[in-house]
Amino acid sequence: MNFQELDIYLGGKKGVTFDYPFDEKVRVYRIENKIFALMVDEIPIKINLKCDPFYALELRSLYRCINAGYHMNKKHWNTVEINGDVEDGIVKELINHSYQLVFSSLSKKQQVALL
Repeated sequence: MNFQELDIYLGGKKGVTFDYPFDEKVRVYRIENKIFALMVDEIPIKINLKCDPFYALELRSLYRCINAGYHMNKKHWNTVEINGDVEDGIVKELINHSYQLVFSSLSKKQQVALL
């Protein structure tokens, strides 16, 4: 996957917005102002995704290209290097997982407004 494909997939989820709060390189994807993904358009492409803590540890043990979140809470975030040993389908599943974790943390009113 390339940056544009990832951007389209991330941006295609309900209620997602993005901005550049840190600098002009790091694109931050949010749901209702809560971050669920961060990505930089440079090679190799790396994306930070929120993850269940136990699942995060499992993924890190299975894939060389999944590591503790760079500049993030290492317990709750993973950094995934794209086009490494993680297949595109798995990357999409991890994006979905991150989105769902953040979506489920929203109030019921916020969730309903996004549906």
